[in-house]
Amino acid sequence: MKKIQYLILFLVINFGGLALGSWLMDNGPTSDWYLSLSKAPWTPPGWLFGVAWGTIMACFSWYLVELFILRASKYLWMIYVFQVILNVGWNYVFFNQHLTTVGLGVIILLTLVILYLFITFRSDRLKYAKYLLLPYIIWLCIATSLNAYIVLNN
Repeated sequence: MKKIQYLILFLVINFGGLALGSWLMDNGPTSDWYLSLSKAPWTPPGWLFGVAWGTIMACFSWYLVELFILRASKYLWMIYVFQVILNVGWNYVFFNQHLTTVGLGVIILLTLVILYLFITFRSDRLKYAKYLLLPYIIWLCIATSLNAYIVLNN
């Protein structure tokens, strides 16, 4: 029963965070500002972002269920809330405020937080569950490279 409660909680928070981040984008990838930027040649098509984030948040939510069943603590909640703030905040900083360099710092910090979770929590029960973080890590590496390209070429 606790697993189901955690799963619902994390799905609501994570997908709610995606919705809030999208709302804070100020038209984001369709804005005149973004369309006028010099973007990396490896920038994926727009439709892939929704598919990627849906997959990432589903996997991340399940990972969090496993993690919090084993290790729920105030410290872990603080890390999670910090991750949510960084994830949602990047959209606002990058797309809404056009602060690409600050956005790069935010996304690097977010990547480090997810890597911290991947490396630090690896007990027997989590040794396989941690691989649910790989889609998130891979996507953050791609997104960081895209953000860095914009910072360096605009």
